Amino acid sequence: MHKIRLIIQREYITRVKKRSFLLTTFLVPLFFIGMYIGVIFLTKKSFDDTHAIVYVFDEEGTVAPSLENTKNLTYTHSNRALQHQIDSLKGSEKNTNILVIPANFFEARRVEFLSSGKPNVVTQKEVESQLGEIVRDHAYQKLGVNTDSIKNINSSVSVNAKEITTDGETRDSNTEIAMGISLALSILVYISLFLYGSQVMRGIIEEKSSRIIEVIISSVKPFQLMMGKIIGIGMVGLTQFVLWIFLSLILAGVASTFLVSKEDLMSQMTQNESLSQATSSSSQMELYSALQSINFPELIICFFVFFIGGYLIYSALFAAVGSAVDSETEASQFTMPITMPLLLTYALSFGVLINDPHGSISTWLSFIPFTSPIAMLVRVPFGVPTWQLIVSALLLIGGFVLTTWFAARIYRVGILMYGKKPSYKELLKWFRYKN
Repeated sequence: MHKIRLIIQREYITRVKKRSFLLTTFLVPLFFIGMYIGVIFLTKKSFDDTHAIVYVFDEEGTVAPSLENTKNLTYTHSNRALQHQIDSLKGSEKNTNILVIPANFFEARRVEFLSSGKPNVVTQKEVESQLGEIVRDHAYQKLGVNTDSIKNINSSVSVNAKEITTDGETRDSNTEIAMGISLALSILVYISLFLYGSQVMRGIIEEKSSRIIEVIISSVKPFQLMMGKIIGIGMVGLTQFVLWIFLSLILAGVASTFLVSKEDLMSQMTQNESLSQATSSSSQMELYSALQSINFPELIICFFVFFIGGYLIYSALFAAVGSAVDSETEASQFTMPITMPLLLTYALSFGVLINDPHGSISTWLSFIPFTSPIAMLVRVPFGVPTWQLIVSALLLIGGFVLTTWFAARIYRVGILMYGKKPSYKELLKWFRYKN
């Protein structure tokens, strides 16, 4: 145990002191904040640049007056001949269009939409929506229905979803919040397991290539070295991860302060003051109720248990792969089968797991050690029976012990193998070697 602790200390201190660690720790949050600001700026610019001019040729005669200009769309009733307008369209500014409405528009319900380039999808959909409303109003008028009365009808229905607890009481379900937390946990765990597991593999490959491993292995057992590296690099990753969250929150707050001007903020506050006073109390109650529906202590405990368990399992496998190869290029053939269960569960979390968190597929995936780190964390916000949490955690621990034992048998041989490209058959041989 003393030797494992020394290896953990060495791995942690040497990696934390590296310039690359400091750079990535401080630059990654800046990168994401910059990307966030860039996305907002480019999205705003994209909407500003999508203003379209549509020249209307109404052969039917009654449709054009019903078309309404919008923020991003301006209709112009052209007095020129259609062919002359088409000729002038060549080489004109982008997002300039011609709308040709035929004489039998209400029967055929088809129009021609000509553009100076590839038609803008947003513009096309907006024109299509307005024409659809015109067709519907025309049909109502033929039936003698007052269209203004229909438009004033409010058909929206508010569904107050509630769930029945084990005590027989009812409370707001807040499914949207549970789905948001589930997806966030899925993305977080998926990226973290890949990132930190790869660091374990990369560290072993580097030491093996530099032959330092031959000196180290003379003083400690292969299993001690492997466990020390897994835990040490895991602690480095967790340290970096915590710093990323902390720095990202600070930078996000600073960016939000500078992005929103004081004048705009005061103007918005003045405009919404009366509405805010009327709805603030109900909004706070809704937020409090939503947060109450999530068992945060259980969620935090489950996160640490399944995240750490998943990290230990996949890091052991990555360590075995790193010991068997001489370069990261050779490792690709082994890492793909290892990460397939994780990738499959990550893909299913966006559909099957959040849509049916208590179904048979979700339940079985949360019991399998290679998929439970994501599957169970996706299910936890929706409420999971305690016995399933316990069984899944025990299976995860058992999977870690079995995986570590399997990886250690390959690691003890592969760590001293050089110059030979391994195969699955070769790995099986190493596994069967006796001490």
